[in-house]
Amino acid sequence: MIRAMFDPSTQLLCTLLAPLAEGSSVDWATARAAVDATGEAQGELHAIIEARDSAALETLLKAWASGKILRPVHDREVLKRAVKAFRKRLKLVRLDEESRIGGAFSKGERSGITGIEPPDSYGPDVWAELVRVGRLIDVGHRVLELPPE
Repeated sequence: MIRAMFDPSTQLLCTLLAPLAEGSSVDWATARAAVDATGEAQGELHAIIEARDSAALETLLKAWASGKILRPVHDREVLKRAVKAFRKRLKLVRLDEESRIGGAFSKGERSGITGIEPPDSYGPDVWAELVRVGRLIDVGHRVLELPPE
């Protein structure tokens, strides 16, 4: 049942918990089950959810967003996998463009593609967070690119 509403492999825990911090009607039991599914059911987050403390949860979410406290391991792993999926898709798009007859590769050039629409396997909140922290750059029209190295 939890998997239908929260997919731990592609969604951020902080996005699921944000409505609770705002005092939404999302129930705490669902949040607890999602936290258990991610393997983060210990420490400060566990205590906040057990106490059903919206104010403490809001403070924790702000600390995660500002970088004062490290995000949960689950969220860091989701963001890491999303960047890896983005790089892989970008590489495939570049190779596809280079391999066309009359394309860049047949002229002895490299592909000029720098940005793509991110893969659908991760939600918009994941891509927005990666843009916010500077791992990707939003160039508009749902196109993202890697920052200069």
